[in-house]
Amino acid sequence: VPRSLAYYIYFPFWKTFFESLGHEVIESPPTTRVIMDKGVQDTVSDACIPIKLYHGHVEELIEQVDYVFVPRLVSMRKYGDFGTETFCPKFLGLPDMLTASIARPFNMLEARIDLKKGAWELLKVYRDIGEKLGASTLDIYRAFWRATWAQAAYEKRLKQGVLPAQAMEQVLTGKLDASPQTPLPANSLRIAVVGYPYAIYDAYVNVGLLELLGKEGVKVYTQDMLSHQQLDQQSAKLEKDMFWYFSNRAVQGGLYFMDVEAVDGLIHVTAFACGPDSMVDKFLEIEAKKRRVPYMAITIDEHTGEAGIRTRMEAFIDMLVYRRGQSES
Repeated sequence: VPRSLAYYIYFPFWKTFFESLGHEVIESPPTTRVIMDKGVQDTVSDACIPIKLYHGHVEELIEQVDYVFVPRLVSMRKYGDFGTETFCPKFLGLPDMLTASIARPFNMLEARIDLKKGAWELLKVYRDIGEKLGASTLDIYRAFWRATWAQAAYEKRLKQGVLPAQAMEQVLTGKLDASPQTPLPANSLRIAVVGYPYAIYDAYVNVGLLELLGKEGVKVYTQDMLSHQQLDQQSAKLEKDMFWYFSNRAVQGGLYFMDVEAVDGLIHVTAFACGPDSMVDKFLEIEAKKRRVPYMAITIDEHTGEAGIRTRMEAFIDMLVYRRGQSES
């Protein structure tokens, strides 16, 4: 399983499902310069950095595995109005891009997932996957429900304020009695970080943004800590939803944190050359300005440097501290 794109949202489900069928799951290592360079070499120059990284992670796995699992995600929405919402076109064409771009031959385990087709579509998809791997119907159903439980436990952990890496470890190792998170002082700065999960949680490409905020004693929120219902409630504030699943989650999360949580500041992590993200960024900037909420956009690509991000982040935090002091005086 490549450690990129939807990995940060659905990996507990995938790992539990395949392991319950008796297969070993190998995930690619955290992003490194070598992995990124492999992806850059494989892809066209105008591809966004997440797609380049995904290619690099696939390259890293080819010689280690029998199959690389590449889901073709169309729609994963379970609640609210489905409308015309889909995943980004890059997600829809991901298996085809990999086939065309990567020269080395490899076996791809592909699955088209579109929950607009009905409530039982996800079970049908994984039944087909299980049958391709030679599993019995009973074993497939058992694996599916175990995976569903693991995914629910993971999402519950996220909603308790745990970041994905720690939440995955707790769920997949069974350490669910561990403390969800280390409490911070009541007067800590509260900053929401929104964007696509593969931009927020990949510590290499965003040069350790969340870790930096943690070291500064900041309470960090992300849209993945909110329920589908909390996010969907924000749709009423919009003239219309966007067409893309992760874009809607970023916008709705930003609105929720500004209006309901009343955070001290909002950070949007955006990928250079991502068309949908450019609209998300401008929308959040306008809405933050209306609400007088400090806003900063961090654009990432293969040339992003730690020094620049760190300098901007420290200046942003200093500004928030000063602003809070002014409001309290």
